[in-house]
Amino acid sequence: MNSGFGARVGDVNPDDAWRILEDDPNALLVDVRTRAEWGFVGMPDLRSLGSTSVMVEWARFPDMAVNPHFASAAKKQLDGRNASTLLFLCRSGVRSKLAAEAVMRYFRQFGDEVECLNIAEGFEGDMDENGHRGNVNGWKARGLAWRQT
Repeated sequence: MNSGFGARVGDVNPDDAWRILEDDPNALLVDVRTRAEWGFVGMPDLRSLGSTSVMVEWARFPDMAVNPHFASAAKKQLDGRNASTLLFLCRSGVRSKLAAEAVMRYFRQFGDEVECLNIAEGFEGDMDENGHRGNVNGWKARGLAWRQT
């Protein structure tokens, strides 16, 4: 992790997130959705970038209670990797923002800084006029690589 203390949680759109992952081999995607979402909705496919997502539930299905061990679990899953940037993804960009802020605070406790970015549109994006996600914006609607699991 980098030692500067200027990092803040910022927002990027999915296209910019992909470019960051493509350009920086030390950038990692942290998917904070639930196991149900990973299994039924799909997940980003980073194989063409030679990468995989870090998968940690921010909230647990079905009651969506916040995982009190989220930040420590995320750090453990990083397994000592020297990430320059962590990009946080959820369905629409709300949970991922909270998760990014929690990780930033957790790392600061140890004197570590990492750039934390929220993927603002999320994996499925906003609802369309019919109440469906995945058509207006978000990772899937922008045509970025993903796969059904």
